[in-house]
Amino acid sequence: MTTPHDAPPVVEMTGISIEFPGVKALQAVDFTLRAGEVHALMGENGAGKSTLIKALTGVYSIDSGRIVVDGQEQEFSGPGQAQSAGISTVYQEVNLCENLSVAENIMLGHEPRRAGAIDWRATRRTAGELLTRLNLNIDPASSLSAHSLAVQQLVAICRAMVVDCKVLILDEPTSSLDADEVAQLFAVMRSLRDQGVAILFVSHFLEQIYEISDRMTVLRNGQLVGEYRTADLPRLELVSKMIGTSLEVLEELEEAPKRSVAERPDTAPLVQAVGLGRKGSVQPFDLDLYEGEVVGLAGLLGSGRTELARLLAGADRADSGLTRIAGALARLRTPRAAMQHGIAFSSEHRKAEGIIGDLTVRENIILGVQADRGWARRLPRKRADEIVDRYMTALDIRPANPDALIRNLSGGNQQKVLLARWLATAPRLLLLDEPTRGIDVGAKAEIQRLVAQLAADGMSVVFISAELEEVLRLSHRIAVMRDREKIAEVTNNENVTVSDLVELIASGGQHR
Repeated sequence: MTTPHDAPPVVEMTGISIEFPGVKALQAVDFTLRAGEVHALMGENGAGKSTLIKALTGVYSIDSGRIVVDGQEQEFSGPGQAQSAGISTVYQEVNLCENLSVAENIMLGHEPRRAGAIDWRATRRTAGELLTRLNLNIDPASSLSAHSLAVQQLVAICRAMVVDCKVLILDEPTSSLDADEVAQLFAVMRSLRDQGVAILFVSHFLEQIYEISDRMTVLRNGQLVGEYRTADLPRLELVSKMIGTSLEVLEELEEAPKRSVAERPDTAPLVQAVGLGRKGSVQPFDLDLYEGEVVGLAGLLGSGRTELARLLAGADRADSGLTRIAGALARLRTPRAAMQHGIAFSSEHRKAEGIIGDLTVRENIILGVQADRGWARRLPRKRADEIVDRYMTALDIRPANPDALIRNLSGGNQQKVLLARWLATAPRLLLLDEPTRGIDVGAKAEIQRLVAQLAADGMSVVFISAELEEVLRLSHRIAVMRDREKIAEVTNNENVTVSDLVELIASGGQHR
Protein backbone atom coordinates (compact mmCIF):
# COMPACT_ATOMS: atom_id res chain seq x y z
CA MET A 1 0.00 0.00 0.00
CA THR A 2 1.41 3.37 -1.01
CA THR A 3 0.11 6.40 0.79
CA PRO A 4 -1.43 9.05 -1.54
CA HIS A 5 0.10 12.51 -1.42
CA ASP A 6 -3.23 13.98 -0.35
CA ALA A 7 -3.40 11.98 2.91
CA PRO A 8 -3.88 14.39 5.82
CA PRO A 9 -0.69 15.61 7.54
CA VAL A 10 -0.30 14.54 11.16
CA VAL A 11 2.93 16.49 11.69
CA GLU A 12 3.95 19.72 9.99
CA MET A 13 7.31 21.22 10.95
CA THR A 14 8.08 24.52 9.24
CA GLY A 15 11.32 26.52 9.28
CA ILE A 16 12.81 24.58 12.20
CA SER A 17 16.17 25.97 13.34
CA ILE A 18 18.26 24.85 16.32
CA GLU A 19 21.73 26.10 17.15
CA PHE A 20 24.17 24.75 19.73
CA PRO A 21 27.37 26.56 20.72
CA GLY A 22 29.36 26.75 17.51
CA VAL A 23 27.03 24.39 15.61
CA LYS A 24 23.97 25.12 13.46
CA ALA A 25 22.25 21.76 13.96
CA LEU A 26 19.15 22.62 11.90
CA GLN A 27 18.64 25.52 9.51
CA ALA A 28 15.06 26.33 8.47
CA VAL A 29 14.08 22.69 7.92
CA ASP A 30 10.57 21.74 6.77
CA PHE A 31 9.16 18.28 7.42
CA THR A 32 5.72 16.76 6.83
CA LEU A 33 4.49 13.38 8.09
CA ARG A 34 1.16 12.03 6.86
CA ALA A 35 -1.31 9.54 8.30
CA GLY A 36 -0.91 5.96 7.12
CA GLU A 37 2.61 6.22 5.72
CA VAL A 38 6.12 5.04 6.51
CA HIS A 39 8.37 8.07 6.07
CA ALA A 40 12.16 7.56 6.07
CA LEU A 41 14.40 10.30 7.45
CA MET A 42 17.71 10.09 5.62
CA GLY A 43 21.10 11.75 5.92
CA GLU A 44 24.66 11.31 7.10
CA ASN A 45 25.49 11.22 10.78
CA GLY A 46 25.48 14.84 11.82
CA ALA A 47 22.96 15.74 9.11
CA GLY A 48 20.36 16.67 11.73
CA LYS A 49 18.09 13.60 11.84
CA SER A 50 18.30 13.06 15.60
CA THR A 51 18.01 16.79 16.25
CA LEU A 52 14.82 16.99 14.17
CA ILE A 53 13.32 14.04 16.05
CA LYS A 54 14.27 15.59 19.41
CA ALA A 55 12.71 18.87 18.33
CA LEU A 56 9.48 17.05 17.47
CA THR A 57 9.42 15.10 20.75
CA GLY A 58 10.24 18.03 23.03
CA VAL A 59 13.74 16.95 23.99
CA TYR A 60 15.16 20.11 22.36
CA SER A 61 13.56 23.55 22.24
CA ILE A 62 13.53 25.10 18.79
CA ASP A 63 15.11 28.51 18.19
CA SER A 64 12.68 29.34 15.41
CA GLY A 65 10.00 27.64 13.37
CA ARG A 66 6.59 26.10 13.95
CA ILE A 67 5.41 22.58 14.90
CA VAL A 68 1.81 21.55 14.21
CA VAL A 69 0.54 18.15 15.36
CA ASP A 70 -2.90 16.98 14.26
CA GLY A 71 -3.87 20.56 13.43
CA GLN A 72 -2.74 22.05 16.74
CA GLU A 73 0.39 24.20 17.09
CA GLN A 74 2.59 22.71 19.80
CA GLU A 75 5.56 23.67 21.96
CA PHE A 76 6.42 20.48 23.83
CA SER A 77 8.58 20.90 26.93
CA GLY A 78 9.47 17.21 27.09
CA PRO A 79 8.76 13.71 25.69
CA GLY A 80 5.88 13.25 28.15
CA GLN A 81 3.92 16.07 26.55
CA ALA A 82 4.71 14.75 23.07
CA GLN A 83 3.46 11.32 24.07
CA SER A 84 0.26 12.82 25.45
CA ALA A 85 -0.24 14.37 21.99
CA GLY A 86 0.09 10.92 20.39
CA ILE A 87 3.82 10.85 19.51
CA SER A 88 5.75 7.78 20.70
CA THR A 89 9.39 6.91 20.09
CA VAL A 90 11.18 3.54 20.10
CA TYR A 91 14.95 3.92 20.16
CA GLN A 92 17.76 1.65 18.98
CA GLU A 93 18.62 0.78 22.59
CA VAL A 94 15.38 -0.70 23.93
CA ASN A 95 14.46 1.02 27.18
CA LEU A 96 12.51 -1.74 28.91
CA CYS A 97 12.71 -3.65 32.22
CA GLU A 98 13.91 -7.20 31.58
CA ASN A 99 13.02 -8.27 35.13
CA LEU A 100 9.32 -7.60 34.45
CA SER A 101 6.82 -9.53 32.34
CA VAL A 102 5.87 -8.60 28.78
CA ALA A 103 2.49 -7.31 30.01
CA GLU A 104 4.06 -5.22 32.78
CA ASN A 105 6.43 -3.61 30.27
CA ILE A 106 3.65 -2.84 27.81
CA MET A 107 1.30 -1.34 30.40
CA LEU A 108 3.90 0.31 32.67
CA GLY A 109 2.37 3.52 33.99
CA HIS A 110 -0.99 2.73 32.37
CA GLU A 111 -2.07 -0.35 34.36
CA PRO A 112 -5.84 -0.79 34.86
CA ARG A 113 -6.81 -0.32 38.50
CA ARG A 114 -9.54 -1.62 40.75
CA ALA A 115 -10.16 -0.14 44.19
CA GLY A 116 -6.89 1.76 43.96
CA ALA A 117 -4.77 -1.35 43.27
CA ILE A 118 -3.40 -2.63 39.96
CA ASP A 119 -5.71 -5.16 38.33
CA TRP A 120 -3.13 -7.64 37.07
CA ARG A 121 -5.64 -9.79 35.22
CA ALA A 122 -6.91 -6.76 33.30
CA THR A 123 -3.29 -5.66 32.72
CA ARG A 124 -2.43 -8.96 31.06
CA ARG A 125 -5.68 -8.98 29.09
CA THR A 126 -5.17 -5.46 27.72
CA ALA A 127 -1.53 -6.23 26.84
CA GLY A 128 -2.69 -9.38 25.08
CA GLU A 129 -5.19 -7.37 23.04
CA LEU A 130 -2.44 -4.98 21.93
CA LEU A 131 -0.21 -7.91 20.96
CA THR A 132 -3.07 -9.47 19.00
CA ARG A 133 -3.70 -6.14 17.24
CA LEU A 134 -0.16 -6.37 15.91
CA ASN A 135 -0.49 -10.09 15.08
CA LEU A 136 2.17 -10.99 17.65
CA ASN A 137 2.04 -14.43 19.27
CA ILE A 138 3.77 -13.48 22.52
CA ASP A 139 2.63 -14.64 25.97
CA PRO A 140 1.94 -11.42 27.92
CA ALA A 141 2.71 -13.24 31.20
CA SER A 142 6.17 -14.35 30.08
CA SER A 143 9.31 -12.65 31.35
CA LEU A 144 10.74 -10.09 28.94
CA SER A 145 14.25 -11.43 29.64
CA ALA A 146 13.26 -14.74 28.02
CA HIS A 147 12.82 -13.06 24.63
CA SER A 148 15.23 -11.96 21.92
CA LEU A 149 16.12 -8.34 21.18
CA ALA A 150 13.78 -8.47 18.18
CA VAL A 151 10.81 -9.46 20.35
CA GLN A 152 11.75 -6.76 22.85
CA GLN A 153 11.65 -4.19 20.03
CA LEU A 154 8.12 -5.36 19.20
CA VAL A 155 7.12 -5.16 22.86
CA ALA A 156 8.43 -1.57 22.90
CA ILE A 157 6.21 -0.80 19.90
CA CYS A 158 3.21 -2.32 21.71
CA ARG A 159 4.03 -0.12 24.68
CA ALA A 160 4.01 2.92 22.39
CA MET A 161 0.52 1.97 21.18
CA VAL A 162 -1.00 2.09 24.68
CA VAL A 163 -1.50 5.86 24.44
CA ASP A 164 -3.57 6.28 21.25
CA CYS A 165 -0.41 6.65 19.17
CA LYS A 166 -0.85 8.77 16.03
CA VAL A 167 2.89 9.05 15.30
CA LEU A 168 5.40 6.25 15.86
CA ILE A 169 9.10 7.11 15.59
CA LEU A 170 11.43 4.15 15.05
CA ASP A 171 15.09 5.16 15.43
CA GLU A 172 17.43 2.48 14.03
CA PRO A 173 15.21 -0.43 15.19
CA THR A 174 16.84 -2.99 12.86
CA SER A 175 20.54 -2.43 13.58
CA SER A 176 20.87 -5.60 15.70
CA LEU A 177 18.25 -7.80 13.99
CA ASP A 178 18.70 -10.64 11.51
CA ALA A 179 16.72 -10.95 8.27
CA ASP A 180 13.81 -12.94 9.75
CA GLU A 181 13.48 -10.52 12.67
CA VAL A 182 13.48 -7.55 10.30
CA ALA A 183 10.71 -9.21 8.28
CA GLN A 184 8.66 -9.63 11.46
CA LEU A 185 9.18 -5.99 12.41
CA PHE A 186 8.21 -4.82 8.93
CA ALA A 187 5.00 -6.85 9.08
CA VAL A 188 4.09 -4.99 12.28
CA MET A 189 4.99 -1.64 10.69
CA ARG A 190 2.78 -2.35 7.68
CA SER A 191 -0.09 -3.35 9.93
CA LEU A 192 0.18 -0.10 11.88
CA ARG A 193 0.50 1.94 8.69
CA ASP A 194 -2.65 0.33 7.33
CA GLN A 195 -4.42 1.28 10.57
CA GLY A 196 -3.57 4.94 9.88
CA VAL A 197 -0.53 5.37 12.11
CA ALA A 198 2.14 7.72 10.72
CA ILE A 199 5.58 6.08 11.07
CA LEU A 200 8.86 7.99 10.99
CA PHE A 201 11.60 5.45 10.24
CA VAL A 202 15.35 6.01 10.61
CA SER A 203 17.76 3.41 9.27
CA HIS A 204 21.14 3.26 7.54
CA PHE A 205 20.20 0.10 5.61
CA LEU A 206 19.24 1.34 2.16
CA GLU A 207 17.59 -1.92 1.09
CA GLN A 208 15.30 -1.75 4.10
CA ILE A 209 14.41 1.87 3.36
CA TYR A 210 13.36 0.95 -0.18
CA GLU A 211 11.43 -2.08 1.03
CA ILE A 212 9.32 -0.41 3.71
CA SER A 213 9.07 3.36 3.16
CA ASP A 214 6.54 5.31 1.09
CA ARG A 215 8.31 8.66 1.16
CA MET A 216 11.60 10.04 2.42
CA THR A 217 13.08 13.33 3.54
CA VAL A 218 16.82 13.90 3.03
CA LEU A 219 18.90 16.18 5.26
CA ARG A 220 22.52 17.25 4.82
CA ASN A 221 24.54 19.43 7.19
CA GLY A 222 21.44 20.50 9.07
CA GLN A 223 19.60 21.62 5.94
CA LEU A 224 16.75 20.16 3.94
CA VAL A 225 17.85 18.60 0.65
CA GLY A 226 14.37 17.53 -0.37
CA GLU A 227 11.32 15.32 0.08
CA TYR A 228 10.74 12.42 -2.36
CA ARG A 229 8.52 9.47 -3.11
CA THR A 230 10.74 6.47 -2.42
CA ALA A 231 9.78 4.77 -5.67
CA ASP A 232 10.86 7.85 -7.63
CA LEU A 233 14.38 8.22 -6.19
CA PRO A 234 17.05 5.75 -7.39
CA ARG A 235 19.49 4.47 -4.77
CA LEU A 236 22.56 6.10 -6.27
CA GLU A 237 20.78 9.43 -6.50
CA LEU A 238 19.74 9.12 -2.84
CA VAL A 239 23.32 8.43 -1.77
CA SER A 240 24.53 11.39 -3.83
CA LYS A 241 21.98 13.67 -2.17
CA MET A 242 22.95 12.41 1.31
CA ILE A 243 26.70 12.85 1.01
CA GLY A 244 26.99 15.34 -1.82
CA THR A 245 29.19 13.06 -3.90
CA SER A 246 29.30 9.58 -5.40
CA LEU A 247 30.53 6.47 -3.61
CA GLU A 248 33.71 6.13 -5.66
CA VAL A 249 35.57 5.08 -2.51
CA LEU A 250 33.52 1.91 -2.13
CA GLU A 251 33.82 1.12 -5.82
CA GLU A 252 37.61 1.40 -5.56
CA LEU A 253 37.66 -0.91 -2.54
CA GLU A 254 35.53 -3.49 -4.32
CA GLU A 255 37.80 -3.43 -7.38
CA ALA A 256 41.07 -3.61 -5.38
CA PRO A 257 42.88 -6.98 -5.59
CA LYS A 258 42.61 -9.08 -2.43
CA ARG A 259 45.83 -11.09 -2.22
CA SER A 260 46.37 -12.43 1.28
CA VAL A 261 49.73 -11.84 2.97
CA ALA A 262 49.36 -15.36 4.33
CA GLU A 263 49.93 -16.71 0.81
CA ARG A 264 53.55 -15.50 0.89
CA PRO A 265 55.76 -18.34 2.21
CA ASP A 266 58.41 -15.94 3.57
CA THR A 267 55.95 -14.06 5.81
CA ALA A 268 55.60 -14.89 9.51
CA PRO A 269 52.36 -14.12 11.37
CA LEU A 270 52.27 -11.23 13.82
CA VAL A 271 49.76 -13.01 16.08
CA GLN A 272 49.08 -16.75 16.32
CA ALA A 273 46.15 -18.16 18.23
CA VAL A 274 46.58 -21.91 18.78
CA GLY A 275 43.66 -23.83 20.25
CA LEU A 276 42.48 -20.61 21.90
CA GLY A 277 39.06 -20.92 23.51
CA ARG A 278 36.83 -20.23 26.46
CA LYS A 279 34.25 -22.67 27.79
CA GLY A 280 30.70 -21.46 27.16
CA SER A 281 31.98 -18.63 24.96
CA VAL A 282 33.83 -19.88 21.88
CA GLN A 283 35.23 -23.27 20.86
CA PRO A 284 39.06 -23.59 20.61
CA PHE A 285 40.28 -22.11 17.33
CA ASP A 286 43.49 -21.55 15.38
CA LEU A 287 44.04 -18.24 13.63
CA ASP A 288 47.11 -16.54 12.17
CA LEU A 289 47.09 -12.75 11.75
CA TYR A 290 49.64 -10.98 9.53
CA GLU A 291 50.82 -7.42 9.30
CA GLY A 292 49.33 -5.59 6.32
CA GLU A 293 46.24 -7.79 6.14
CA VAL A 294 42.55 -7.47 6.99
CA VAL A 295 40.95 -10.64 8.33
CA GLY A 296 37.17 -10.54 8.35
CA LEU A 297 35.00 -12.51 10.76
CA ALA A 298 31.75 -13.59 9.12
CA GLY A 299 28.78 -15.26 10.74
CA LEU A 300 25.27 -14.73 12.01
CA LEU A 301 24.44 -12.92 15.24
CA GLY A 302 25.53 -15.12 18.14
CA SER A 303 28.00 -17.07 16.01
CA GLY A 304 30.96 -16.22 18.26
CA ARG A 305 32.58 -13.41 16.24
CA THR A 306 32.73 -11.01 19.17
CA GLU A 307 33.79 -13.73 21.62
CA LEU A 308 36.74 -14.64 19.39
CA ALA A 309 37.86 -11.01 19.20
CA ARG A 310 37.52 -10.53 22.95
CA LEU A 311 39.90 -13.45 23.59
CA LEU A 312 42.48 -11.95 21.23
CA ALA A 313 42.08 -8.59 23.00
CA GLY A 314 42.38 -9.90 26.55
CA ALA A 315 38.87 -8.61 27.30
CA ASP A 316 37.93 -12.22 28.18
CA ARG A 317 40.44 -14.70 29.59
CA ALA A 318 41.01 -17.88 27.58
CA ASP A 319 40.89 -21.19 29.45
CA SER A 320 42.48 -23.21 26.66
CA GLY A 321 45.20 -22.73 24.06
CA LEU A 322 47.88 -20.09 23.73
CA THR A 323 48.74 -16.87 21.92
CA ARG A 324 52.06 -16.03 20.28
CA ILE A 325 53.02 -12.49 19.26
CA ALA A 326 55.94 -12.19 16.85
CA GLY A 327 56.77 -15.79 17.73
CA ALA A 328 56.94 -15.28 21.52
CA LEU A 329 54.37 -16.66 23.96
CA ALA A 330 52.10 -13.92 25.32
CA ARG A 331 49.68 -14.04 28.23
CA LEU A 332 46.79 -11.72 27.40
CA ARG A 333 44.90 -11.83 30.69
CA THR A 334 43.63 -8.23 30.55
CA PRO A 335 43.05 -5.50 27.93
CA ARG A 336 45.98 -3.61 29.48
CA ALA A 337 48.26 -6.59 28.83
CA ALA A 338 47.02 -6.73 25.22
CA MET A 339 47.66 -3.00 24.78
CA GLN A 340 51.23 -3.47 25.99
CA HIS A 341 51.64 -5.98 23.16
CA GLY A 342 50.24 -3.51 20.62
CA ILE A 343 46.70 -4.92 20.45
CA ALA A 344 43.69 -2.55 20.50
CA PHE A 345 40.03 -3.57 20.61
CA SER A 346 37.05 -1.39 19.65
CA SER A 347 33.85 -2.91 21.03
CA GLU A 348 30.56 -3.10 19.12
CA HIS A 349 28.83 -1.57 22.16
CA ARG A 350 30.19 1.90 21.67
CA LYS A 351 27.92 3.52 24.26
CA ALA A 352 28.31 0.90 26.99
CA GLU A 353 31.94 -0.12 26.41
CA GLY A 354 33.40 2.68 24.29
CA ILE A 355 32.63 6.33 24.68
CA ILE A 356 32.32 8.09 28.04
CA GLY A 357 29.47 10.48 27.38
CA ASP A 358 30.26 12.97 30.13
CA LEU A 359 33.80 13.52 28.82
CA THR A 360 34.82 15.71 25.90
CA VAL A 361 35.99 14.52 22.51
CA ARG A 362 39.55 15.42 23.55
CA GLU A 363 39.34 13.36 26.76
CA ASN A 364 37.85 10.38 24.95
CA ILE A 365 40.57 10.39 22.28
CA ILE A 366 43.52 10.49 24.70
CA LEU A 367 41.97 7.94 27.08
CA GLY A 368 43.80 4.96 25.54
CA VAL A 369 47.20 6.68 25.52
CA GLN A 370 46.73 7.87 29.10
CA ALA A 371 45.67 4.40 30.28
CA ASP A 372 48.76 2.90 28.65
CA ARG A 373 51.00 5.41 30.46
CA GLY A 374 49.25 4.88 33.78
CA TRP A 375 47.29 7.51 35.66
CA ALA A 376 50.32 8.58 37.71
CA ARG A 377 52.05 9.86 34.54
CA ARG A 378 49.76 12.51 33.09
CA LEU A 379 50.02 13.07 29.36
CA PRO A 380 51.47 16.56 28.73
CA ARG A 381 48.87 18.98 27.34
CA LYS A 382 50.98 19.80 24.30
CA ARG A 383 51.31 16.12 23.38
CA ALA A 384 47.59 15.57 23.99
CA ASP A 385 46.71 18.49 21.71
CA GLU A 386 48.98 17.11 18.97
CA ILE A 387 47.27 13.71 19.15
CA VAL A 388 43.77 15.17 19.20
CA ASP A 389 44.40 17.63 16.36
CA ARG A 390 46.01 14.94 14.22
CA TYR A 391 43.19 12.42 14.47
CA MET A 392 40.32 14.87 14.41
CA THR A 393 41.71 16.14 11.11
CA ALA A 394 42.59 12.72 9.71
CA LEU A 395 39.17 11.24 10.52
CA ASP A 396 37.19 14.42 9.79
CA ILE A 397 35.45 14.35 13.19
CA ARG A 398 32.53 16.78 13.28
CA PRO A 399 31.99 19.23 14.80
CA ALA A 400 35.69 20.11 14.81
CA ASN A 401 35.53 21.10 18.47
CA PRO A 402 37.62 18.89 20.77
CA ASP A 403 35.96 20.38 23.84
CA ALA A 404 32.45 19.29 22.82
CA LEU A 405 30.88 16.55 24.94
CA ILE A 406 31.03 13.33 22.96
CA ARG A 407 27.46 12.41 23.87
CA ASN A 408 26.31 15.32 21.69
CA LEU A 409 28.00 13.93 18.57
CA SER A 410 26.26 11.75 16.00
CA GLY A 411 26.80 8.00 16.06
CA GLY A 412 29.21 8.06 13.14
CA ASN A 413 31.36 10.75 14.71
CA GLN A 414 31.34 8.92 18.05
CA GLN A 415 32.65 5.89 16.16
CA LYS A 416 35.40 7.99 14.61
CA VAL A 417 36.42 9.22 18.07
CA LEU A 418 36.74 5.61 19.23
CA LEU A 419 38.91 4.81 16.21
CA ALA A 420 41.02 7.87 16.99
CA ARG A 421 41.47 6.66 20.58
CA TRP A 422 42.88 3.32 19.51
CA LEU A 423 44.92 4.62 16.57
CA ALA A 424 46.58 7.06 18.97
CA THR A 425 48.02 4.06 20.84
CA ALA A 426 49.84 3.01 17.62
CA PRO A 427 48.62 -0.61 17.67
CA ARG A 428 50.11 -3.40 15.60
CA LEU A 429 46.81 -5.31 15.66
CA LEU A 430 43.47 -3.47 15.60
CA LEU A 431 40.30 -5.45 16.37
CA LEU A 432 37.17 -3.68 15.08
CA ASP A 433 33.82 -5.12 16.16
CA GLU A 434 30.98 -3.71 14.01
CA PRO A 435 32.68 -0.32 13.50
CA THR A 436 30.15 0.74 10.83
CA ARG A 437 26.92 -0.46 12.44
CA GLY A 438 24.28 2.23 12.77
CA ILE A 439 26.18 4.90 10.86
CA ASP A 440 25.42 6.55 7.56
CA VAL A 441 26.69 5.65 4.12
CA GLY A 442 29.25 8.45 3.92
CA ALA A 443 30.81 7.73 7.34
CA LYS A 444 30.78 4.02 6.53
CA ALA A 445 32.72 4.66 3.33
CA GLU A 446 35.27 6.77 5.23
CA ILE A 447 35.82 4.07 7.87
CA GLN A 448 36.13 1.34 5.26
CA ARG A 449 38.68 3.41 3.37
CA LEU A 450 40.58 3.98 6.63
CA VAL A 451 40.67 0.24 7.38
CA ALA A 452 42.05 -0.49 3.91
CA GLN A 453 44.68 2.24 4.32
CA LEU A 454 45.73 0.98 7.77
CA ALA A 455 46.38 -2.46 6.30
CA ALA A 456 48.24 -0.95 3.35
CA ASP A 457 50.45 0.86 5.87
CA GLY A 458 51.31 -2.43 7.56
CA MET A 459 48.79 -2.77 10.38
CA SER A 460 47.05 -6.07 11.08
CA VAL A 461 43.26 -5.62 11.26
CA VAL A 462 40.46 -7.95 12.34
CA PHE A 463 37.16 -6.66 10.95
CA ILE A 464 33.76 -7.84 12.19
CA SER A 465 30.52 -6.96 10.42
CA ALA A 466 27.07 -8.48 10.11
CA GLU A 467 27.03 -7.21 6.51
CA LEU A 468 28.74 -9.92 4.47
CA GLU A 469 29.16 -7.56 1.50
CA GLU A 470 31.25 -5.30 3.72
CA VAL A 471 33.38 -8.22 4.93
CA LEU A 472 34.03 -9.26 1.34
CA ARG A 473 34.83 -5.72 0.24
CA LEU A 474 37.56 -5.21 2.84
CA SER A 475 39.03 -8.58 3.80
CA HIS A 476 42.03 -10.42 2.44
CA ARG A 477 40.99 -13.53 4.37
CA ILE A 478 37.70 -14.44 6.04
CA ALA A 479 37.20 -16.66 9.07
CA VAL A 480 33.66 -18.06 9.07
CA MET A 481 31.88 -18.59 12.40
CA ARG A 482 28.84 -20.65 13.36
CA ASP A 483 27.51 -21.73 16.74
CA ARG A 484 30.51 -20.16 18.51
CA GLU A 485 32.97 -22.16 16.45
CA LYS A 486 35.33 -21.25 13.61
CA ILE A 487 34.14 -23.55 10.84
CA ALA A 488 36.06 -22.31 7.79
CA GLU A 489 38.73 -19.96 6.53
CA VAL A 490 38.53 -18.45 3.05
CA THR A 491 41.15 -16.59 1.05
CA ASN A 492 39.26 -13.74 -0.58
CA ASN A 493 39.44 -13.07 -4.31
CA GLU A 494 37.16 -12.06 -7.18
CA ASN A 495 35.60 -15.54 -7.25
CA VAL A 496 34.31 -15.48 -3.67
CA THR A 497 30.73 -14.25 -3.28
CA VAL A 498 28.29 -13.54 -0.48
CA SER A 499 26.45 -16.70 -1.54
CA ASP A 500 29.62 -18.71 -0.90
CA LEU A 501 29.82 -17.37 2.65
CA VAL A 502 26.13 -18.01 3.27
CA GLU A 503 26.51 -21.58 2.00
CA LEU A 504 29.49 -22.16 4.31
CA ILE A 505 27.55 -20.85 7.29
CA ALA A 506 24.51 -22.97 6.43
CA SER A 507 26.41 -26.19 5.70
CA GLY A 508 28.93 -26.09 8.52
CA GLY A 509 31.75 -25.17 6.18
CA GLN A 510 34.91 -26.69 4.81
CA HIS A 511 38.37 -25.16 5.18
CA ARG A 512 39.54 -23.66 1.88
